[in-house]
Amino acid sequence: MEASKKHPLDTFTHLSITYHESLPHVTHIKLNRPRKRNAINALMWREIGEAFRQIGTIGDGTRCVLLSGNGKGFCGGIDITDEKFFSGISPDSSSDDDESSIDMARKALAFKPQITEMQAAFTALEECPVPVVAAIHGACVGAGIDMTCCADVRICSPNTVFSIREARLGLAADVGTLQRFPKLVGFGSRVRELCFTGEDFSSEDALNIGFVSRISKSESQLLGEANQIISKIIANSPVAVTVTKSSLNYSRDHTVREGLDHVA
Repeated sequence: MEASKKHPLDTFTHLSITYHESLPHVTHIKLNRPRKRNAINALMWREIGEAFRQIGTIGDGTRCVLLSGNGKGFCGGIDITDEKFFSGISPDSSSDDDESSIDMARKALAFKPQITEMQAAFTALEECPVPVVAAIHGACVGAGIDMTCCADVRICSPNTVFSIREARLGLAADVGTLQRFPKLVGFGSRVRELCFTGEDFSSEDALNIGFVSRISKSESQLLGEANQIISKIIANSPVAVTVTKSSLNYSRDHTVREGLDHVA
């Protein structure tokens, strides 16, 4: 049984990576910081990038990834208690105003490589050669939205609460939501309202704007409904599915003519 085999990527601290318990050729990745509501610290961020860069490319036999979160929620956003995220970018209150402003500008520039690295970690989901199906429950906030924007299929439980929270924290979402979310659901008034206000939106809102494709009947049935989708995906030719994902991603960012040339 594939499920009884140890997955070659089951080596991370904050990710649980196993073969699916019942579906062949499926890797199940769980965000695994339940006591922190799966808030993403610096180590977890690196692990997400490392895992998705390798899935489907190391002879693991993966044709589809199920992404979920352990505990009461999918992802509570960035772990703002992790000093490694923000070390060196807080202004020194002991400096005079002019010096503090100059230092803050320099520190912000110095922070850019870290932001680029964080962006690349989530882009790894998008560039993963096999489809990623995200099963979302509970809170999906901030970085959780950034991450799920990179999944290929998203479904959620009825109790899911979403929020593009960054504006409420004095930040602009800089890890992908402002670029990907409107391409998924459109650039209309409701989308801008959600981004500007940082207010919560429900599973029904997410379904209505097209961010998720379905809502499970209950939280307990969420993974079962995700499994139904995945079973249909893995029944198809893995080559056809991989090429389809590549073409969809390319065509999203190019003209129709360029997309046709890419897939020809």
